[in-house]
Amino acid sequence: MSITIRVFDPADTEAVLALWLQAFPEYNDTSRPHRNPRLSIANKLGTQPELFFVAADRDGAIVGTAMAGYDGHRGWLYSLAVAHEARRLGIGTRLVRHAESALAAMGCLKLNLQVLSDKPEVIAFYDALGYRADAVVSLGKRLSVQEPAAVA
Repeated sequence: MSITIRVFDPADTEAVLALWLQAFPEYNDTSRPHRNPRLSIANKLGTQPELFFVAADRDGAIVGTAMAGYDGHRGWLYSLAVAHEARRLGIGTRLVRHAESALAAMGCLKLNLQVLSDKPEVIAFYDALGYRADAVVSLGKRLSVQEPAAVA
């Protein structure tokens, strides 16, 4: 399959949402507001939008995504998704390598990512690309969204 990797364009939003709802079933769980894909896109467009990549086939259909981030210390990879019908064609690998290159060009020396523990096939994918489990414990805390203070 011939694909092009490029930076996300807001016109890609609905296609990306459809792909993510297919690739990430947890996004369909409305009891998990931290898994709101529309909010994820909006937040990424506000922070390093140049690190939000899509893979498009020759007809322009979105068949993959990857988001990356870099805070000057560590890089992160998020939302790697490939359409079911386009899996096992090297698209995920190309997206990861593209994100790695973009982060390396920014001076990033280490890339982190997290995988849900109940997804061994995803862990195997990253293992094949050279990623290894770090001897750390990943901690998280859900924060409630705060409304901005009114300006007097």
